[in-house]
Amino acid sequence: MNYANFPLDKRMPLPNSDAGDGEDFIDIERLLGMAARQAKVVAVCAVIGLFLGLLYIQTTPPKYVSVASVLIDEGLNKIVDDISAASTTMQTDSAILSQIEILTSTRLAAVVVDKLKLDQNDAFMNPPQSALAQGVGLIRGLIQYVRPSPVMPGVGDVSQLSPAARDALIATSRRDYAILKLQNEIQADRVGRSYVIAIGYQATDPGLATAITKAYADAYLADQLDASFDATERAAVWLQGRLTELRESSQQASLAVEKFRAEHGLSANSDGQLMSDKQLADLNAQLIVAQADTARASARYQQYKSIVDSGSENAFKDAAISSDQPSGALISALKTRYLAVSKRQQDVEANFGAQHPQAVALAKEKADISAQIFGELKQLTQNYRNEYEVAQARETALRANVAAAQGKSSIDNQSQVKLRDLDQKATALSTLYQTFLGRYEEAAQQQSFPVGKIRIISDASTPLSASSPRTIIVLGLSLVLGMLMGAGFGGLNEFNERFFRTGEEVRDRVGLKFLGYLPTIGSKAVTKEDKAVDGQLDAKVARSPAAIERRARMRVSIDAPASMFSETLRSAKIAFDVVMEGQGSRVIGVISVLPGEGKSTVAANLAGLLAANGAKTLLVDGDLRNPGLSRSLGMEAEQGLMEAVVNGQTWQSVGKIDRQTKLAIIPAVSRGHFSHTSELLSSAGMRRFIENAKETFEYIVVDLPPLGPVVDAKAFAPLVDGFVLVTEWGRTPRAMVRSMLESEPYVANKIVGAVLNKVDLKKLAKYGSFGASEKFFDKYSAYYLDKSEVRSKARV
Repeated sequence: MNYANFPLDKRMPLPNSDAGDGEDFIDIERLLGMAARQAKVVAVCAVIGLFLGLLYIQTTPPKYVSVASVLIDEGLNKIVDDISAASTTMQTDSAILSQIEILTSTRLAAVVVDKLKLDQNDAFMNPPQSALAQGVGLIRGLIQYVRPSPVMPGVGDVSQLSPAARDALIATSRRDYAILKLQNEIQADRVGRSYVIAIGYQATDPGLATAITKAYADAYLADQLDASFDATERAAVWLQGRLTELRESSQQASLAVEKFRAEHGLSANSDGQLMSDKQLADLNAQLIVAQADTARASARYQQYKSIVDSGSENAFKDAAISSDQPSGALISALKTRYLAVSKRQQDVEANFGAQHPQAVALAKEKADISAQIFGELKQLTQNYRNEYEVAQARETALRANVAAAQGKSSIDNQSQVKLRDLDQKATALSTLYQTFLGRYEEAAQQQSFPVGKIRIISDASTPLSASSPRTIIVLGLSLVLGMLMGAGFGGLNEFNERFFRTGEEVRDRVGLKFLGYLPTIGSKAVTKEDKAVDGQLDAKVARSPAAIERRARMRVSIDAPASMFSETLRSAKIAFDVVMEGQGSRVIGVISVLPGEGKSTVAANLAGLLAANGAKTLLVDGDLRNPGLSRSLGMEAEQGLMEAVVNGQTWQSVGKIDRQTKLAIIPAVSRGHFSHTSELLSSAGMRRFIENAKETFEYIVVDLPPLGPVVDAKAFAPLVDGFVLVTEWGRTPRAMVRSMLESEPYVANKIVGAVLNKVDLKKLAKYGSFGASEKFFDKYSAYYLDKSEVRSKARV
């Protein structure tokens, strides 16, 4: 089966990008792998951080902090609060913050500076500085030197001032600087959620720190007392002026009330009621009584009038005379007499008849008595009529009086509204005057009794130990910062990691089959010299120890067949056999992207391994511009591949045979500057040369130039059955390999697999994921030849 005939769409697709394998979540395993790989970087930075921390501790002068505590106590001013006009209770956080702002104000700092003469204290003005502060000051000085500060407005050129003015200006400047310095360095913080404020100052001299802290606490206490006294004094002055105005206003309002009352006759009794209202009330009461009397007299009159109107016969029967009337007794006596006469008449008529004289006399007496009763009733009715008319006249008169009184009362009530308004105004002014008078007396008393709400609960004491620098904290912070810096550098290293490290990356990033790892063989000096040799190998160089070791390195698979290096090449052979199964002769091209990746070493050892296994193998140095394979093998030939192809010769005419493995080698002889090597490798002569070699050999291994700088490998690709891509571990950029495969699909389709060359097995385990084979190379050591034995045999 010809692997080159595979269609492009059947091959393993290339990933979209290097970043395409990102996970949506944090890959803890990958982070741990990064940490293991960058552990040395982190450790070195941590040591540097500790060293810088120690240097900072040694070069920083110790500082001492003195602290005093003041309490904003509401109880101290309770007496004053009880008589104070305005509430000064501080219950909010904003009030505490306001007190902190007062503590850190310029005015309080100026009081302390003047009290302690700090502007003349050199320990305060120029304290010892750390090396870091000195460095910062030096930088600032250089900046100010380059960009000088502008001249202060209103001062002009200082050199033009007199000595006295200059000294005064310097003293003022020193004082201003001392105030600003103290204001920036004083510390005032609230203690938790309490009403306690801690005042502290840090200095290199513990005595100076204590003195400044005590002075600040005393100045704050005095400032509070002064503020209370000043506020009370200003209030008293204002109240005194206000009292004069209120007294005059109150007197004028009271006079206006009395004047209005006198003008409108709004006199009042002892109860405060107007006389017109009192008179109206009395008339209404009399009218009610008169109405009752009229109704009663009318009822009596109508009753007796109806009796009289009924006639004398019925008058006796309907007469209802109350006993309290003057005629009542007479009428009652007449009625009694009438009844007695009536009874005697009945007796006489019953015994003697109605015509009896005595009966007639009694009838006549009875009629007289009835006439007397009727006359008395008529007289009584006339009396009741007179009483009724008198009561009615009295009621009418009272009604007229009430109406007149109501009119006057209405006018008085309207005036009373305005009078009441004037009276309320006068009362309010009088009350306000009394209130302000009381407050003025309170303020006057408070002036002689100034009590603040501040008291010192913890006086400043001399510190016994330095507060900074704190050794443990500085060293811990230095260690943490060093580790963070190391993590940053390590992350930068990981971010800049754009090379192949594991076989998984070869499969995932460029879509190639991974054939195995080829560990570094030989010394580092020899490896560097290999990369530096580009010209012809002279006799002196060919006999040098490095040249001898290079030749031995080309035979590792022969001298150390049990090594990991040889085992990887066997894996590549199996891949060729599987892909190219059924082909009689197989042409294998060994390529790389960049020079110096070790493709020549891989080609020589692969061919040697095949030959040592009994397969007829031909090794061809196809790098005509830089025949590194021929130089490393130390072959000094007059003719090589170029001559054979140009002259139409067979491999027998230019080939060399290894005595041990019977490996046939076709060297390349450099003939100066020859730029048409690609045409030579793709020519008909080269095709005839390869076809001739296929008749003899099972494997033809061709060491081709790198794909990056020249096109020789691309020109030779039609003659190749499969390529082996050699990439240097940790040196070949993934992006370059990917770009080459995307730009040359014909070459990419023929690549059987890739090997990672010059692998550092000690570091490889750090790049493998957990559970990957890279983590277990130490367990495979029993199956491989020891690396030291490989290196010793490579030097043979």
